Amino acid sequence: MSGDNDQQQPDEIRGTARGGAPVPLSVLDLVTVGTGSSATDAVRTAVDLARIAERRGFHRYWVAEHHSMPGVASSSPAVLLAHLAAHTDRIRLGSGGVMLPNHAPLVIAEQFGTLEAMAPGRVDLGLGRAPGTDGATAAALRRTERLHEGADEFPQQLAELTRFLDDTFPDGHPYARIHAVPGPVQATSPGGVQSAHRPPLWLLGSSGFSARLAGSLGLPFAFAHHFSAANTVPALDLYRASFRPSEVLAEPYALIGVAALAAEDEREARRQVMTGALSMLRLRTGTPGLVPSPEEAAGHPYTSHERAFVDSWLANIVHGTPDAVREGLDDLVERTGADELMLTANAHGGATRLRSYELIADAYGLPRD
Repeated sequence: MSGDNDQQQPDEIRGTARGGAPVPLSVLDLVTVGTGSSATDAVRTAVDLARIAERRGFHRYWVAEHHSMPGVASSSPAVLLAHLAAHTDRIRLGSGGVMLPNHAPLVIAEQFGTLEAMAPGRVDLGLGRAPGTDGATAAALRRTERLHEGADEFPQQLAELTRFLDDTFPDGHPYARIHAVPGPVQATSPGGVQSAHRPPLWLLGSSGFSARLAGSLGLPFAFAHHFSAANTVPALDLYRASFRPSEVLAEPYALIGVAALAAEDEREARRQVMTGALSMLRLRTGTPGLVPSPEEAAGHPYTSHERAFVDSWLANIVHGTPDAVREGLDDLVERTGADELMLTANAHGGATRLRSYELIADAYGLPRD
């Protein structure tokens, strides 16, 4: 799966810790839509958050592909990233991730080649194999009822995508004369000047499958600790044990997604994270909707079973005062050996989420510009 363009600059993958942070800090934005607000509001908040992240020294800003979820406005990562690229200058932008089985590899190569042309040298292409939605919606996306086949074919789809990105189909292959544009083929055109970059590939996962695959291919790995905390350490151990040096990485590089929210006091932080917990409860019980308000979350008549789910969910969210959040994140780095933390704040209001990232940046002494 390597090609002439696989070699990446070290800073394209490996971030630099800033301030007092033990590892680089990044942002995963679900572009959430709360009750009383709209998708337009959510996208405007995403722009504001990307600018704050850039100004405060966060390393990268990713958005994730989700479908048929009223409270999440990130069904089209490439479109969102193009908008964010137009409103930022330095921060890395990427997908956390694009669900590869939902799309033709050529389409993804074209989309991210276009993004690379818009924001040269600062685009990441993170890939997952889950549908990012329920089974019926996945069938509508993939035009098949045999959903497991898409996941099973992930390694082959990944190899095809890589060849489109690098323009390396061998002679005689049915796709040898097909080129993802923008892309390397333009360097061979009269007067063409090829960029030194193409979007680095990341594999995402919440189990051992992608961990092992990322390790065997020598790719960076991003693990969804924020909704699969029990599997984090086993998956990272498997990734490191499976790792084989490549033209992309000489050593493993593991990022973990972490749910984190800071507020001026513990009580307010708890009040805000309850909105995300209730939203997840509704999603898991088949009734997804807009992210509820703090008042709605506080007044919900939880059953004993629902309360147990919420308590379990909150146990894996790092929340509280800024100092408490910093302590929790530092402990997580120590326990997992993660090379980078990607923070996601699932709460009702945009202002609450923006304030949380500012408080966490302050707690670590991150720069203000």
